[in-house]
Amino acid sequence: MEAAENMKQGPEGEAAEKIVKWGLPLEELYALALLFYREKSGKAIHISYEDNLKLVAFAQQASNGPFVAAKAPPLGVLDVIGKDRRTAWQSLGSLSKSQSMEGFVILLSKLCPTLEPYLEAVRRDKEARICLENENRQRELLEKQREKAEALKTEEIKNNSELQRRQLQDILNQQTFYQFKAYAEKQFPRNPEQQAILIRQLQSEHYHQYMQQIRARSESEENVPADETKEEVNTTALETRGEDSSMENECCEEDSRSSTAGMDGGQNYGVVSPAKMWTRPNIKAFKAEVSSGSGDGVINIEHGETVTVRVPTHEAGNCIFWEFSTDDYDIGFGVYFEWGKPATNDVTVHVSDSDEDEEIYDEMDDGDDYFESRDLESSAAAMSYNSRNPISIIVPIYRRECHKEVYVGSHIYPGQGVYLLKFDNSFSIWRSKTLYYKVYYERSL
Repeated sequence: MEAAENMKQGPEGEAAEKIVKWGLPLEELYALALLFYREKSGKAIHISYEDNLKLVAFAQQASNGPFVAAKAPPLGVLDVIGKDRRTAWQSLGSLSKSQSMEGFVILLSKLCPTLEPYLEAVRRDKEARICLENENRQRELLEKQREKAEALKTEEIKNNSELQRRQLQDILNQQTFYQFKAYAEKQFPRNPEQQAILIRQLQSEHYHQYMQQIRARSESEENVPADETKEEVNTTALETRGEDSSMENECCEEDSRSSTAGMDGGQNYGVVSPAKMWTRPNIKAFKAEVSSGSGDGVINIEHGETVTVRVPTHEAGNCIFWEFSTDDYDIGFGVYFEWGKPATNDVTVHVSDSDEDEEIYDEMDDGDDYFESRDLESSAAAMSYNSRNPISIIVPIYRRECHKEVYVGSHIYPGQGVYLLKFDNSFSIWRSKTLYYKVYYERSL
């Protein structure tokens, strides 16, 4: 107890106040002081024999508690240092562990003035590290909050865009429902289920054609010089004066343009008449004729692929004919018409993957006899011949059992343009299809 009292008085009492000022926990402070003592003793600092005995006694008391003679191992007769250390340890009496730690730090700071700057540097380094960790934690928190806010904003924009898309599509569907219903009733009489499927398909096609025209118009307006833009705006203002600018009227105008849209030079597109479709037997003879080179050709369509045969209208003809069949399995077939003067008179074949087509069209429910129509000008394949001319549906894409009969069809030219004969195998996951086809034109009276 006398040793403990001595720590509270005189220079030791002043050193005890410094322990609080250093701002480190007592156990951490003691561990740093003990490490400093072991590394510097006999090198950077020189402590007397008596003071070393006191420091060792404090360390023994802090580690093992008060000295108990019965538990102490026997010492040799000549072990003078060991006896002196036990005597110093025993003199501490019942000093507690925390008091022993505090006594070691106070005595070492008195004997070694360099301990205080060392502990101060450790304290400042710890504070700087804690401050940096807090800053990083705060920065991470702010970053998470910012990302969350951006995600909510993006989700809100996406929801608003989807809502606008649905509203616009609903308006377009209302405008075209009876027109498409009449067409579907002719294609599938007494079959309401297939009529409903065809109507949904035609409405989806019409919506995407409408959006394609809007984008093309927007891009063309961006390329017009400023002076021309002003003149066009003034002219448009005169032409549209007194008209309702609501979305419903705009949809009506676009719907009418989809059937009689203006060509280059102010001309109008003609009305697209329905195609004629029938089948005929002798499929083996037809395949042999095409394989021998008398027909247009044989194409192997891999699973997941769509082949588009582009057939320009010919000056010497006014009607197109097509015939096709496959080996073993059915395939999807549809006909579209791309308005505008053809850039070439050559018949070309383009292959696209189903993944490319899905970038444009939303997914629709598949039926046993129906699958989703695909984008007419898809991604990489379309880059080589992509035009901004409107496209009309002549025959929607349906799966045809052309492995049983030869499918034949014809269509009267509605004007100048390119026929797109679509052979779609995107619904097949594993099977490739071998296609035999012929395309030719005639001039009917």
